Amino acid sequence: MHGRRVLSPVLLLGAGTGEATCGILYLAGYLRRNGIEAFVRLHDADETEEEVVRSLEALVARVRPRLVGISLKWFHHVHRALLLARTLRQIDPEIRIVVGGNTASYWWRELRAFDCIDHIVLGDGERPLLALCEGDPAPPNCVTQRPDGTPQRRPLEYVQGATNSEDIYYSHFNDIFLSRQDLHSFSGWVAPGKGCGENCLYCGGARGNQKAAFGRAKPFLRSEESVRRDHQEISQKTWQFRYDFSGSSAEFLQSTWAGVDLSRHACTYFLWGVARMGLIDALAQTFERVYMVLDIGCFSEQQRHEQMGRGLLKPCASDRELLELIDNCRRHPNLDVEISGIAGLPFASAATLKEEVRLVERVIGLDCVVGYQRLEAQPGALVTEHPARFDMETEARTFTEFLDYFEQREPGEVTVPMLRFRDTALEEAVQRTSEHVDALAWKHRDAKRKVSINGRTRLRNTAPSTLHFKLGDWLGAHRVPAKVAQEQVTVVRSVNGTGMACAPSVSPRRFTDPTLDQGEDGKILLTTLAAFEQPTTVASAVAHLGAKARLDPGSAREVIDHLVDGRFLQPA
Repeated sequence: MHGRRVLSPVLLLGAGTGEATCGILYLAGYLRRNGIEAFVRLHDADETEEEVVRSLEALVARVRPRLVGISLKWFHHVHRALLLARTLRQIDPEIRIVVGGNTASYWWRELRAFDCIDHIVLGDGERPLLALCEGDPAPPNCVTQRPDGTPQRRPLEYVQGATNSEDIYYSHFNDIFLSRQDLHSFSGWVAPGKGCGENCLYCGGARGNQKAAFGRAKPFLRSEESVRRDHQEISQKTWQFRYDFSGSSAEFLQSTWAGVDLSRHACTYFLWGVARMGLIDALAQTFERVYMVLDIGCFSEQQRHEQMGRGLLKPCASDRELLELIDNCRRHPNLDVEISGIAGLPFASAATLKEEVRLVERVIGLDCVVGYQRLEAQPGALVTEHPARFDMETEARTFTEFLDYFEQREPGEVTVPMLRFRDTALEEAVQRTSEHVDALAWKHRDAKRKVSINGRTRLRNTAPSTLHFKLGDWLGAHRVPAKVAQEQVTVVRSVNGTGMACAPSVSPRRFTDPTLDQGEDGKILLTTLAAFEQPTTVASAVAHLGAKARLDPGSAREVIDHLVDGRFLQPA
């Protein structure tokens, strides 16, 4: 590296709780292929600041990173990104701390003021992050510090497109994860392409912001070979695949699936615009089960057409096109459809609210799930920046207002700032309609999930995956003391992806972890699953559990109901 100080190992984190964006996995593979020892923490369950400190101390002790990258893609993670950066700075002041992602690129001017952040990567991150790791004094796309401490923003020299992204693909999944639990939390995201060509008024990632933050004037599909490498790398490591890019066709995806057997995998596809039946047919013919989410903007056709006519919404299906599509999807018994829309968009009226309810009721009548939420304020979105144009007001617009909102949010809360109508009567009507539709949607979801059982019902253990690990491998050596590291964990996955990790030999008095069913609880769960290895009536299993696990009938039924709700047990 021409005498430069190489920063390796590298640790990559998401800025929010739950699963981080798949971007850190692409980054980690790219760094590994270029000689940098990169690791990821994909899933973060910490809620309190105390939990954040403990887990980061353990991670830093395990990896000894010279650089930590924090993915700040989503705006509602800005407070947590700063918490991670400050905590890391306190743990080891020598670690170089880098943030990147859509939100970091949008708010780089504000973020550069925080002394817990050393560098901000703007736009696409692979080459800039590698340059930082290699000690390049002029890394592209980066906001760095001059020798006098003043910030320096370098131009967007690295902009991924169709002709220069062949070296971006998944790799090294056997090396980059610090625990098997973290690997198993990966939900199978694959990015067929990048960017957006639409300017939806509610979206902070629309075309204008893509151009400003990433230098990308229009979306592009990645090369077929690089997407095929994604499928080859992860097909044996995940039970499902998830996609959300609107530009990919059936022909494109089929070429990227070549040579990979996906017939036992599930698939979730989030479609932004008008769906092509050819793509849906290809998905249903390739995967064992498909969950298709169709975004129609909003459930009022009048509002939809008004916004599309003004260039404020991506192309969306008409009600007629939507209902025809739902009808055509019925020929695939392995395909479920969700129709998604936003409540409280501009140009609402009493008439549009009635339209919303009618279409939602019709969609539910066709047994499609409804996804429905009020309009949220996203930084950079047209309606957030200029709410008065639409006779609306926003709960946050500036960096400081968003940061204050999330700093005051209680741990575990998932609320975000909202946009509301200035007309009080209209706002009240929109909220009433939203609550009514939300109740309809959840009632239908609950009804679809409910499985009625009685003593004569024959159930069977239908879990498609049961694996065994040592506790130290499952949770990671940095989280488990040596005295229990060799104890066995049985990891069971249900047909809908619900996971359960049982450690019957690990008493909570010796070691405890909230993600485990330990000791007697773990033993009872595994004993119950074993009772249904062959089709068995509930009454027979209750009697068996009374004799085998000394459970009274009420407790035995509670355990059985719990496993039925999680889809570990299904009617035979």
